[in-house]
Amino acid sequence: MRRNTIVTIIVVAALAYVFYMIPRLADEQKQVKQYDHYSEFHDDFLAGHIEEVMVVNGQEAEGTFKPTAPGGYDRFVVSVPPDEELVDKLMATAREHDLDVKIGSRPMRMTDRILATAATYLLPLVLIIAFWLFMVRQMNSQRGQALNFGRSQARMVGDHWERVTFDDVAGMVEVKEELQEVVIFLKQPERFRQLGAKIPRGMLLVGPPGCGKTLLARAVAGEAGVAFFYMSGSDFVEMFVGVGASRVRDLFEQAKSHLPAIVFIDELDAVGRLRGAGLGGGHDEREQTLNALLVEMDGFDPNDDVILLAATNRPDILDPALLRPGRFDRQIVVPMPDVKERREILDIYVRDKHVAEDVDLQTLARRSVGFSGADIENMVNEAALLAGREDKQIIEREDFDEAMERLIAGPERKSRVISEEERRVLAYHEAGHALVGQMLSDFDPIYKVTILPRGMSLGYTINLPEDDRYITSRTEMLNRMTQALGGRAAEELVLGEIHTGAQQDLEIVSRIARAMVTEYGMSDELGPITYGRKTGPVFLGKDLAEERNYSEAVAETIDAEVREIVDRCHERARAMLVDHREELDVLVDKLLEHETLDRADVEALIAHGKMAAELEAEEQPGEDEEDADREAADRAAATAVEPERGERGPILPGMPEAQTP
Repeated sequence: MRRNTIVTIIVVAALAYVFYMIPRLADEQKQVKQYDHYSEFHDDFLAGHIEEVMVVNGQEAEGTFKPTAPGGYDRFVVSVPPDEELVDKLMATAREHDLDVKIGSRPMRMTDRILATAATYLLPLVLIIAFWLFMVRQMNSQRGQALNFGRSQARMVGDHWERVTFDDVAGMVEVKEELQEVVIFLKQPERFRQLGAKIPRGMLLVGPPGCGKTLLARAVAGEAGVAFFYMSGSDFVEMFVGVGASRVRDLFEQAKSHLPAIVFIDELDAVGRLRGAGLGGGHDEREQTLNALLVEMDGFDPNDDVILLAATNRPDILDPALLRPGRFDRQIVVPMPDVKERREILDIYVRDKHVAEDVDLQTLARRSVGFSGADIENMVNEAALLAGREDKQIIEREDFDEAMERLIAGPERKSRVISEEERRVLAYHEAGHALVGQMLSDFDPIYKVTILPRGMSLGYTINLPEDDRYITSRTEMLNRMTQALGGRAAEELVLGEIHTGAQQDLEIVSRIARAMVTEYGMSDELGPITYGRKTGPVFLGKDLAEERNYSEAVAETIDAEVREIVDRCHERARAMLVDHREELDVLVDKLLEHETLDRADVEALIAHGKMAAELEAEEQPGEDEEDADREAADRAAATAVEPERGERGPILPGMPEAQTP
């Protein structure tokens, strides 16, 4: 650092000197006349424009002009012919023409000799040496990079890293038990070795994105107290054959030098993909890297004290040789959190934030069904940002509500202008969803209905389940399709026209109906048979390809069954809207007036035709009368005759029960 500072100071000083000297040299160059030919100088000499001439070393002459000389120059320089009698000839010419000129000669000064020699010989030599040193340094640098090209890119967790423990990981009790076993083995190996047990050499964490696989690895690093190396699967992959395999070998060499050690590879699917599935054959760089990894994990030279921990959300594409016992002995599934775990995750992420007292974390945990740990962290952070945007001192309940809606549907688009006609279409569409969903039994309750644009949608109806569900019945799937078709049915019934707003609803309905027929065996006509075989990532929810294993006749039957299921759900939704047409109009009027309705408002409007706030205001006087009657009864009971000792009188509200001696 000190050397770089000195070099920087020298460079800055040199640049400052250059910029300071350039204007001065330019000015001096303008005041000095450089004669191209000696004859031109001789003409000015005869014309009497020269005041002083000094012949330097017999090679050039320099001097000054008279103030009356034309051209505005002060000095001059001219190369003279090699003549030892030049000074005498100039003096004779001056006497002959009666010129007032000082003429003389002098040898070249020592400083001029040094500068001339340096400019002629030393400067080119210095430039050549500097260029040679620069090239040698570059070659050494490239040689070092070439030697380090095959070195591992793994980083070792040190004291400067923020320590994470299992206490910082909410929920996932079974997963933490599996990983804590590794930590205990590294700290107390004799506890297991005396029983002849061996620690698993590899543990693979699999699960959907955002569920906490990397966080668990950081917790293992914080709890183990041993050397912990981590890197990504993409760090092994290079365009040069052999580099990835070299890095794998170097990674395990580093781990062996710090025994016992844990190696964590994130996104293992980048290097552990099934061999032979792509182009390149056995000379493919990725396959060479995988072969080296297989050998290091369980080859001829075992590494019992090096434990490999890896994470991926694509276990379906990993090579079987990588997943066999002896390499990855355990595959630990990291699931999405349930309601209890979501509450614990919320407790962790709000403990360093100022949250209002009216924020019910248990309610947030129930409403955030399907949220991963990363989603919950993002929701809490988004709520804090929204509160800071409004310059609040604490995070309030409406901030969490807005943050959750942002994650579900996107940010609200307040700047979009929608005509009254389109607002009416949107109102009937969303009211149809809300009314049908409310009329369905054993269905997720309505959370919010709005015609305000948010994200990619112009309006939306949100249903939130009250508990976690891991299986879905046929009735639930039919109910979901019926509600999805409620918006289109409302448009047909009231407006007599259909619009493009139901596109996403139709996609959902078509997907569910086809899955019921081809995947879940819920068709009476086709029976409990799965048609087609889909391949795709397990935890990413996308199908990459489908293998068709049925005939054209069966395909026609599948299409007919799908159409029949959709038609039944559509007629069911239309019948509900016809039977509750008045409630539909009430919902539309209130949506156009308030633009957003919550669950309490929807239930109150369907049952009583009024908003929840209006019903609460009407019921308030009745509650006051009941309170007055209750207070009168309490006063009457207080003035009653006290029972005799030994008898058990009536127990007054709020009074402790009498004890028998």
